[in-house]
Amino acid sequence: MNLNKLRLKWKVFAFLLGFCALLLVVLWLFQIVFLDTFYKKIKVTEIRRSAAEIVNNIESESISEIIADISNTNDIAVNITNLSGRNLMRILSSENRRRIEENAALITKALANGGEIHEYIASPPPAPSASRPRDNAANDRAENSRTVNRRRLQIQSLIYVKIASKQGEQYAVIIRAVISPVNATVTTLRFQLYYISCVIIFLAVILAIVIAKRVSKPIEEISQSAMTLANGNYDTRFTGTGFYEIVALSDTLNTAAVELSRVESLRRELLANVSHDLRTPLALIYSYAEMMHDFPSEVTPEQTQTIMDETRRLTTLVNDILDMSKLENEMEKLNVSRYNLTQSISETANITEKLLKREGFKIAFSSDKGDVYVDADKAKIDRAFYNLLINAINYSGESRNILVKQTTANNFVRISVTDYGEGIAEADLPFIWDRYYKSGKAHKRAVTGSGLGLSIVKKIVGIHGGKYGVASETGKGSTFWFEIVLPG
Repeated sequence: MNLNKLRLKWKVFAFLLGFCALLLVVLWLFQIVFLDTFYKKIKVTEIRRSAAEIVNNIESESISEIIADISNTNDIAVNITNLSGRNLMRILSSENRRRIEENAALITKALANGGEIHEYIASPPPAPSASRPRDNAANDRAENSRTVNRRRLQIQSLIYVKIASKQGEQYAVIIRAVISPVNATVTTLRFQLYYISCVIIFLAVILAIVIAKRVSKPIEEISQSAMTLANGNYDTRFTGTGFYEIVALSDTLNTAAVELSRVESLRRELLANVSHDLRTPLALIYSYAEMMHDFPSEVTPEQTQTIMDETRRLTTLVNDILDMSKLENEMEKLNVSRYNLTQSISETANITEKLLKREGFKIAFSSDKGDVYVDADKAKIDRAFYNLLINAINYSGESRNILVKQTTANNFVRISVTDYGEGIAEADLPFIWDRYYKSGKAHKRAVTGSGLGLSIVKKIVGIHGGKYGVASETGKGSTFWFEIVLPG
């Protein structure tokens, strides 16, 4: 089965159940399979620690009490001999009264092994007591049962030998401890683990189902809403609940739905406005061309000028649309160079004023200091300023006065363009940088330009790492500005 095709709910369920099974396997391994090994290692470690304590205190006057305390605490038998095997001290626990034999052989092995050994010695259990006579078959069954039981109950003894020295004479510390059989413990743990495994699996299945549903249900609902959104229903709203990440995803998708709805509205408005701006000059061009065709002797300079103006307007609109497309698709590369920004702004303002002088426009330029040089793409910065200037011209109202200011502060230079027209409502300010946004008013034909100017300004200033903004008051006009970082 391909996991990629499984629903999220079942994936979460499978992972949680698999994790539970892994925990049970680890529990069985450590509690059953490796129990005897761990027990023996721990026992050897305890005996080594006891032998080290005895060796460290061998010259103490209270060595007998120390050994007796260690023997009773750890249930071990302690025998201290010289290298010839003669006993120097023996302390046996109450449960281990057997004599420690073959001391000389153990000491020899310890000397050959670097002064320390430990060995496991099997100690068979006591022989079974006599019972009343039985028939042969019954005796055989009883004997087989006793043989099996003796194998299961076979006891091991751990003998540990450490060679040490006292006042120049070597001696051996021999410790014997009984390794308790763990078969009964393992059997008990096994039965306990049977019940524990059943309970854990049952609880894990329930928990996995609950968690899987809690995680997957809101995601499935979000997925269904996303499909609705993808089909063009931008009124779709997401209601993710539960985990923080799901709620955050829901909020993000709600924001995306609102933005997509706004973009779709702007797209439709853009198509309608572009169609309007194309239709008007085309109609004028056609009507004048038709008149010139029908009455060639009555052609006037005003008619040809109108055709030229409208053609220029169409060219500007098409170029602006193409430029906007290139900027949005990052096809335009910056041609950065250091140039005189003050001179460039002043020249553009003067040329524009001369072109519109017959219509009564006045454009004033002021600077708080001398020439300012910047590292930027001159053509694009000039385009951004020209667009702000055209926007001010289109909305300057009856005053037809435009103020251009250059100010410097800290590490940037600001270019601002102020008109004294009707201004912009505060609610519309966040959206005026969008393409063809018209503050809720009917689209009207601009004095000049294409209506995409502010969007182009936004893109140009953005790719230069600058800032842009607007301050406006209804009935008093607007001030648009952008900032460019000065060279370091």
